[in-house]
Amino acid sequence: MASFRDIKRTIQAVEKTRQITRAMNMVAASKLKSAQLRMENFRPYADKFMEVLNSVALRVDPDMHPLLAVREPKKVGIICMTSDRGLCGGFNSNVMRTVEEFIGYRTGEKGQEVFMVAVGRKGKDHFKKTANIVAHHTDVFNQFDISLASDIGDALNSSFTNEEYDELYVAYNVFHSIAIQRPKIERLLPVGPVDSIKELKPERRIEYIYEPSEEVLINKLLPSYIRIMIFRALLETSAGENGARMVAMDNATNNCEDMIEDLSLKYNKARQQAITAELMDIVGGTEALAKG
Repeated sequence: MASFRDIKRTIQAVEKTRQITRAMNMVAASKLKSAQLRMENFRPYADKFMEVLNSVALRVDPDMHPLLAVREPKKVGIICMTSDRGLCGGFNSNVMRTVEEFIGYRTGEKGQEVFMVAVGRKGKDHFKKTANIVAHHTDVFNQFDISLASDIGDALNSSFTNEEYDELYVAYNVFHSIAIQRPKIERLLPVGPVDSIKELKPERRIEYIYEPSEEVLINKLLPSYIRIMIFRALLETSAGENGARMVAMDNATNNCEDMIEDLSLKYNKARQQAITAELMDIVGGTEALAKG
């Protein structure tokens, strides 16, 4: 058994670790509040935007705009969103595993070429040797706005229009709660639902009258579409990262407290054994003196 001095040093080290994890938990909680507020405020706008865009896209000719063009997918792009820092449980590993499965299926069974745009340092470092990363954006989640989504989206819009690739997807963690973030892969390009007017449910077959016309609206909405979808994924990733880190640091703090409790018990036992050994030495010496 380790000496009680060694155990005491270990207790002190674990106490320092507990202070760090507790501080990181508080920082993550404070960042989560603002990140979650931004995400929740943007969600209704993004949902209504997609509802209007899908409704208009179903009623126009797909050949009228390059972003509506459906081609046989030979080259596919995917935007992989992860955090820049670790210590957030399985937040990054879950979405990276999902992307690996996507790439394996597309390259293996479908025989397609896949390229990646990595957003976040963890994804970039993980895929740098196994995926074709054509662009990356790191150290962006401390402070970002719609301009980041515009930079990513405008470049990808131009490449799709020039037929440099045929489909584009985004992979990110959807924020459900502080403890739950689920990975999701969503198609961004080509724009528009897979179903047609005839395949829609009756309640969705409403004939809207648009002012201006559908053609004018679709030309106004499409340039903003990919920016809005990427910005939403950025907000979901930011909130999810802080929620996952908050839970991870809370669990780490609890583990430290359990370790301190166990080590304190071992320390008391070791100290008691040392005291008992000293008392036995004293008693033995006293008896030896009495006999002499």
